[in-house]
Amino acid sequence: MSRKFKTANYEKTLELKISLGEALPQTHLARFVVDIIAQLDLSSIYKQFAPRGGVAYAPEILLGLLFYGYATGVFSSRKIEQNSYESIPFRYIAGDLHPDHDTIANFRKTFLTEIQELFVQILLLAEAAGVLQLGNLSLDGSKVHADASKSKAISYKRLVELEVQLRQEVAELFTLGEQADQGEMQLPEGLVLQDEITLREKRLAGLAKAKAVLEARAQERHEAEQAEYEAKMREREKKARKTKRSHRGRKPKPPEPGPRDKDQYNFTDPDSRIMKNSTNEGFDQHYNVQVAVEQESFLVVANGLSNHPNDKQEAEPTLDAIDPRLGKPKAAAMDNGYFSVANITACEQRSIDPFIATGKEAHYLDLETLLAQLPEAPDEEASPREKMAYKLQTKAGQAIYRLRKCTVEPVIGIIKEVIGFRQFSLRGLLAAAGEWCLVCLAFNLKRMHSLFQAQGLL
Repeated sequence: MSRKFKTANYEKTLELKISLGEALPQTHLARFVVDIIAQLDLSSIYKQFAPRGGVAYAPEILLGLLFYGYATGVFSSRKIEQNSYESIPFRYIAGDLHPDHDTIANFRKTFLTEIQELFVQILLLAEAAGVLQLGNLSLDGSKVHADASKSKAISYKRLVELEVQLRQEVAELFTLGEQADQGEMQLPEGLVLQDEITLREKRLAGLAKAKAVLEARAQERHEAEQAEYEAKMREREKKARKTKRSHRGRKPKPPEPGPRDKDQYNFTDPDSRIMKNSTNEGFDQHYNVQVAVEQESFLVVANGLSNHPNDKQEAEPTLDAIDPRLGKPKAAAMDNGYFSVANITACEQRSIDPFIATGKEAHYLDLETLLAQLPEAPDEEASPREKMAYKLQTKAGQAIYRLRKCTVEPVIGIIKEVIGFRQFSLRGLLAAAGEWCLVCLAFNLKRMHSLFQAQGLL
């Protein structure tokens, strides 16, 4: 006897009628997104619509599509439009309407500032529901690819060389024009000197703008490096006075001012910068994104974005991004990329207890290290690095800092690997910062959805 199989009748299936209520259970993320948006104050968005004009899509619909899209890894406005036809959750959020991709993209770009306010409103809803109570934070940063190719970038060395070359070509073209006017030579057929001169002058103007940006960045970098150099020298002198003998280590080299040959400017997205990839040890056009994650709830309570290649300057603006309405955090844990006296001071001025690693963390601890007793507390003359190193070895320091790896790093991992956000759709520092806020908002919605379910609030 032959085996029997269940088969599909596709003609009959195409005639099947189902309700969206059957396809979307009460606890579905799409329903949760719609319910959360209904509780938000959208007056700042509504008031920006002109009183006259065609019938516009309600902001609730477009926000819902963007929030759900970013929470489920759909970032393209064209794909969101397509899903409003083909995906049941998207069709439900859109109310069986189908905004075109231009409408979705323009809405996203226009209301990035308002979305940052909605980020805070959603956290306040989490606080009111009891799933968020601002306590200890974990901070970390990561590199996200900008909407620009490094093939459209130019180094400072090549920029200077090209600038000299173009000026020489412009001078030669003027000379050729004078010779042609005097009848000393015949120009090739089709060659229009003025067009060629205009083309090169336009490129020179673009190079001049790029040169000015690179020189400004170099000045900013030099000031930061000079401050770090002076801090190291003060620490060496203090240690030498304490031990009453000269420092035996190599003396720090003072930073050199001015742009470096390998400094690069990108013509597609000038605000982005070449940064080292953590995955393949290569270099690409990136932005440096920041998150502050509350250690108990795993919710992102503050976010930031810059084009600085390292995290040392990012702690203070990220902490300042925490809205006062959420309360004040008790402590903040950060890796050694944030360590500086300035960051310790910035935390203390905000009444936040800092726990910042003073060096790279060992992945494996030998028995001698594990069984070692806590050393004696450093005296008042000890350096900030020595005091912080001791603080991290205390029970409180270990308890708070240990949670950094298992709170903020998984959040960044989920955003990049599970949700799949690895490249910005918008260009420019402000636009990319707004989109990163949208990404963090979408992550919070997914996380709140899980927290609400776990506590039986759905």
